[in-house]
Amino acid sequence: MYFCARYLLRQRQAAPVRIAIIIDDIGYRYTDKNALSLPGAITYSILPHTPYGKRIAIKANANHKDVMLHIPMEAENGKKLGPGGLTSAMNQKEIVASLNASLTEIPFAIGINNHMGSHLTQLDDPMLWTMNFLKQHHLLFLDSKTSPYSKAESIARMVGVPVHNRHIFLDNQLTQSYITKQFQALIRQAKSQKMAIAIAHPHPETIQALKRLLPTLAKNNIELVPLSDLYSTLEAYQTQLVVGE
Repeated sequence: MYFCARYLLRQRQAAPVRIAIIIDDIGYRYTDKNALSLPGAITYSILPHTPYGKRIAIKANANHKDVMLHIPMEAENGKKLGPGGLTSAMNQKEIVASLNASLTEIPFAIGINNHMGSHLTQLDDPMLWTMNFLKQHHLLFLDSKTSPYSKAESIARMVGVPVHNRHIFLDNQLTQSYITKQFQALIRQAKSQKMAIAIAHPHPETIQALKRLLPTLAKNNIELVPLSDLYSTLEAYQTQLVVGE
C-alpha cells in the first residue's frame, strides 16, 4: 500500500497542470453568443428558459464544448432570480420539478453551477434535494462559492455527486488590468494545486481580455480543459487510491 501511495503521488505530481474556465450568465443577451468565439476548451453555463440560452447551448454542444446549466438560487440580498430559480420557500417536489424543466430544455448539460445562491447553498434540505436530483441524472456540481458558508460541497460528497469549487472570478471588474490580474492569480493557483477553476461572464471586455490571455497558458505549461476533464481526473485518482488500499 505504501508503494502504491508513493507511485500515485508521483503520477499526480507528473500530471499536467490543468485549468477550466466557465463562462456563465449566458442567455439574456443576443451578444452572449460572442463567447463562442473564444478559443480552446471553454465551458459554457446557460441560464435556463432565457431568450438566447438554448440556441447558444446547442451551438456550443455542436462544437463539442462542455455545456452546463447555470441554475439561479436564492441570494441573501433577495435579488430576483428569474426563470428556473430555486428558493428556500420551495419544497422538494417544487425544486425537483424546476430542475427537471431546466434539464429538459438542455438535456445534454453535464451538470449545474449556482447563479447567486449565497442563501440557498447554506441550507441543508434544498442542497440535499438538489444533489439527489443530480445523482439520479448522473450530473456534476460546481459550487460557484457565492458564500463562504456554502454546504453544497459537503452535501454533494455525502450523496456521491462529483463536485468542485470555483477558485477565481475573473471579471468582477470590467477592466483589462483587473482581468489580467485575476488571470495571473488563476495561473498561480493552477501551478500550486495542479488544477484551477475560473468563472467569467460573456461581457465584451472579458471576451477581449481572454482572447489576449488564453494563448499565454501554453507558455506556462498549463492546459485549458473542459470542466468535465477535471472531474474525471479526480474520480480516477480516488478510484486508484481505493484499489491501492
